Amino acid sequence: MKTTPGAIEVAQEAVTELREALARAGIRLPSLGLDVVTLAADPPRPLVELGCCTVETARLLAAAVLPGEENRS
Repeated sequence: MKTTPGAIEVAQEAVTELREALARAGIRLPSLGLDVVTLAADPPRPLVELGCCTVETARLLAAAVLPGEENRS
């Protein structure tokens, strides 16, 4: 079985960077992490799992992604 620890480490760094950026914006995604199923591939092709969030968190994410725009809903 081939493993690519470098790809997993890079993916984990991306998760850490995203978690820190979201925290600076006042957003917390408790389920944020690597999708374990994609780590089992040969070679691993890690995907970031964002997980579920509350409606309030979804609105905070939308505002962070499109700052200055009014809510479209």
